[in-house]
Amino acid sequence: MIETLQAIDAFVWGPPMIVLLLGTHLFLTARTGFIQRKLPQAIRLSFRKDPEGRGDISNFGALATALAATIGTGSIVGVATAVLAGGPGAVFWMWVTGIFGMATKYVEVFASIRYRVRDHNGNMLGGAMYVWERAFKRADGTVPWWAKLGAGAFAAFAVVATIGTGSAVQASAMTGVITSSLPVPAWAVGLVIVVLVAAVIFGGVRSIASVCETLVPVMAVAYAGGCLIILALNWAVLGDALALIFACAFTAKAAFGGAVGSGIVMALQFGCARGLFSNESGLGSAPIVAAAARTRNPAEQALVAMTGTFWSTVVICALTGVVLVSTMLTYPEIQEEILASPSVYTGAALASAAFAKIPYVGTPVLVIGMVAFSYSTILGWSYYGNRCVTYLLGRRAILPYQVAYVAVAFLGAVGVGDVVWTVSDIGNALMALPNIVAILLLSGLIARETRHYIYDDHLDEVCERPIPVLEGK
Repeated sequence: MIETLQAIDAFVWGPPMIVLLLGTHLFLTARTGFIQRKLPQAIRLSFRKDPEGRGDISNFGALATALAATIGTGSIVGVATAVLAGGPGAVFWMWVTGIFGMATKYVEVFASIRYRVRDHNGNMLGGAMYVWERAFKRADGTVPWWAKLGAGAFAAFAVVATIGTGSAVQASAMTGVITSSLPVPAWAVGLVIVVLVAAVIFGGVRSIASVCETLVPVMAVAYAGGCLIILALNWAVLGDALALIFACAFTAKAAFGGAVGSGIVMALQFGCARGLFSNESGLGSAPIVAAAARTRNPAEQALVAMTGTFWSTVVICALTGVVLVSTMLTYPEIQEEILASPSVYTGAALASAAFAKIPYVGTPVLVIGMVAFSYSTILGWSYYGNRCVTYLLGRRAILPYQVAYVAVAFLGAVGVGDVVWTVSDIGNALMALPNIVAILLLSGLIARETRHYIYDDHLDEVCERPIPVLEGK
């Protein structure tokens, strides 16, 4: 079974997907007038409370929830697996994916807010499924079959991805790091995860956002600070580590005594795959929670949302990548411990071994960071699945989904292993496809409205476009 899944994973993340993903990032960067240059303004907007906006949670709450879902195992274990399978050069391509992926995150969130709806209680709903339904609706109010297909495909693949990426993968990685560092049985970690997750997700988006607003800034700053301490300790090889990352991004250069070596295609493939897993630009996940934000217009929250890609990949993943590469250069014996049989599934062990080599701060930074990141990711993705299963099956499906979600977290903790990572990769690729197609089709409209709101200085304008109410959702 695992061989079949790996073959499917290699196919969906092959050259066509890489070209589509990077091509979309580059195309939307150009189409939006290099929206990345508005990053300083976007960061300032992240902390602004906007009483004039319409929505359920603050724009920072929406960003924090999205960040909670993105800064997870992809930021630590995902980087390690990328280094193992694609070589140190994969770190460079993850970073590139983050830089240009900011434009894609901006566009997909813009679309989600522009076409969001309300449920019977007045709560905001959004995401690629509603973009497909509303953006391509005929003049007579009917939705074409192909638009319904795009909406349904995204929601269905997203539900699968939330179970894997959001629940099982995070619990598996969290448990792996804890049990490799502390004498704690996996089942005990799994039970604690179930209790802590259930205590929050059954409270809905406001409960999730409230926890994430507090947890995300603290955990991100603490982890980044720990990484900077480790880099200071590895200062002697820091230049060599950066040189190796850049060299392996463009050549088939062996690294770490020949234990890891790959060509440009492998570095690209795993760098892009883990980059998307980390920042989710193009995946269509963050727009689901962004639609709940209190915002004056789509451009305001889209700017705020694109900072999530910057923080998760351009900052956190880059720090992790340089820490791992520099530590392995400093401590060659890691080759014997981990790299004797390199595998894409030994990322947790590699991260544990690399950080453990740093006296005093290494293991605490990894364990605390992994636990906080994974826990917050489980919370964030639970909301994504909640909204998608509601779209597909209605409100009555929410409780069964939530029960299944926490149950799968326990299974992930006790060891579904390699299958989880592979299925998650496949699910991510499949849910990205309908999302990317939709935003490419709408890129011209979004570019025009971006010009109005941002480049013509109307960012404070309140959008009065009616938000329809969906009965029965």
